[in-house]
Amino acid sequence: MKHASALVVSIFMAASASALADVAGPGGKTIDCYCTDKSGARVELGELRCLQVDGRMFMAQCQMSLNVPMWREVQSSCLSASLQPLPHSPGGTSDLPEL
Repeated sequence: MKHASALVVSIFMAASASALADVAGPGGKTIDCYCTDKSGARVELGELRCLQVDGRMFMAQCQMSLNVPMWREVQSSCLSASLQPLPHSPGGTSDLPEL
């Protein structure tokens, strides 16, 4: 039951955060709040990106600060993945079938 109530609370928090992502301007006009990446593409509030600034790479999240969208560092390095070569059997052939 604890998990269900925590899930409900997190759903309401996410819904209220997305509702706060837009601002009503003069005359009731809705102003979208979002960040942009280096190519100028729109990045929604809460999204994560790997940024490179002054030769440093880090994970940042699009957040609001004093009613201004901005990038906030959330991790000192970027997430990455790499592939290791497949091990070969002693006879020089792979255990995988050829394509």
